[in-house]
Amino acid sequence: MVSRRTLMFSGAAAAALALARPREFSGGHAAYFAKLNATLRHHGIDRPVLLVDLDRLDRNIDRVVKSAATGTRRNYRIVVKSVPSPALVAYIATRAATNSGMVFHRPFLQELARRRPQSDLLLGKPMPVAAVATFYEQHSGMFDPAQQLQWLVDSPARLTQYLQLAQGRRLRLRVNLEIDVGLHRGGFADPAALAGALATIAAHPEQLDFSGFMGYDAHIMGLPGLLASGEIPRVKARYGAFVDTLRRQFPQLAQGPLTFNGAGSPTFRNYETDSPLNDISVGTALMKPSHYDLPLLADFEPAAFIATPVLKRQASTGVPTLEWLRGPQRLWDRNTADTLFTYSGNWLAEPASPAGVQRAGIYASSNQEGYYAASGVQLAVDDFFFLRPTQSEAVLLQFGDLLGVRADRIEQRWPVLTVGL
Repeated sequence: MVSRRTLMFSGAAAAALALARPREFSGGHAAYFAKLNATLRHHGIDRPVLLVDLDRLDRNIDRVVKSAATGTRRNYRIVVKSVPSPALVAYIATRAATNSGMVFHRPFLQELARRRPQSDLLLGKPMPVAAVATFYEQHSGMFDPAQQLQWLVDSPARLTQYLQLAQGRRLRLRVNLEIDVGLHRGGFADPAALAGALATIAAHPEQLDFSGFMGYDAHIMGLPGLLASGEIPRVKARYGAFVDTLRRQFPQLAQGPLTFNGAGSPTFRNYETDSPLNDISVGTALMKPSHYDLPLLADFEPAAFIATPVLKRQASTGVPTLEWLRGPQRLWDRNTADTLFTYSGNWLAEPASPAGVQRAGIYASSNQEGYYAASGVQLAVDDFFFLRPTQSEAVLLQFGDLLGVRADRIEQRWPVLTVGL
C-alpha cells in the first residue's frame, strides 16, 4: 500500500515538474514585425537583410542631440564603426547637425575622407605607423588632413614613430593623446607620463599639432552597479587632472579650439553635468542592439533587425541518430514540435519574432540555421524570421546594403563601408 507520505511527495514532484516545464508559445509575429514581414514580401526581398527602422533611428538621434546640449554643450561625434555606411553616417549627421566622426579602421578613414570631405575625423584607436603612411600615400581630394584629421597617440614610442614619419615626408600631423581615465585600455597613465609627450609636441611645431585628449570610459558598463556609479566621478576627476596639467605646464598648447573627447554609448549621459569633455562619441546607442539594454539607455529604441527568409518548415524528428528521444523531448517542451531552417544564420543576434522560436543547437550554421518552434507558431516558408543583433559594428557589415524602412516603405538602400582597400 502506498503511504500518504509517498503520495504527497509524488504530488509535489509532479507539481514541480509542471512548473518547470517550458511554457508553450503560439501565434505569429507581433504587430510591429508583421508589418515588416509584409513590407519585405511586398518588395520582393529574397535574402537576409539588415533593416534600420528610420522612425526609431530619428528618435534615438534626437535623444543623443538633446543630451549633448544639456548642461555645458558638447559636440556630438558619430562613431562610424557602429553605423558603417557613408550614406547612413550622412543621414545621422544631417539630423544631428554634425560633421564630426570617429573612425577605427584605415580603409574606413580613407572612404569617409573621399565621400564626406567636409568631415572632422578623430581616430578612435592608435594606428600602426604603416597605416598612417598608407593613408597619406593614397589620399587625394578636398579633405584636408592638416585641418580635419586627428591621429590618436597612446605612448611616447608611437609619438616618436609619427614624428619621424612627419619629418621624413614633410607632413604636419594633428595629434590627439589617448589618456587612461581608469579603465586601463591603454594610453598615458597619469598627468606626469603625459608631460613628456606634450613637451615633444611643443618642441616640434612644424611636424606635430596638438589637438586634444581622448579618454574612453564606456567599459564602466562592465562593472557591477555600485562600482560603476562610484567610478563615474573619479573618471571625470582623472580627466580633469590631465586638462589641468596641459593648461598649467603647456599653456602654449592649450590655445585655440581643442577636442576633449570621451564617453561612449553606455556612458555619454553621465556628462550632462560636471563635464570635463567638450566632445562625446556615440554610435551603437542609435541602433540599440541587445547588449545595450542598459538603464542609461532605457528610453532608446531598438532600431536594427536582421530579417531572413524561412526556407523550410517540418515536423521535428529529434536529434539525428537519437530519434527515439523525440517523443519525450516534445512532451517536455512543446516549443520543439517543428524545425525551421532559415536563409543563412549564425549571426551575433538573438531571435526576436515570432516569440518562442529558439535555436536548434545541432543545426547551427552560416548556410541554413535551424530553429525550433511550437506547432502553433504562425510562420510559413517564405515568411521572414527576425533577429535582434547583440552588437552593431560587425553585424551591420554582413548583409550588403542596409535597408532603411519607414512605415511600409523601403525608403533607403545604403551601401556599407569597404573593409579592405
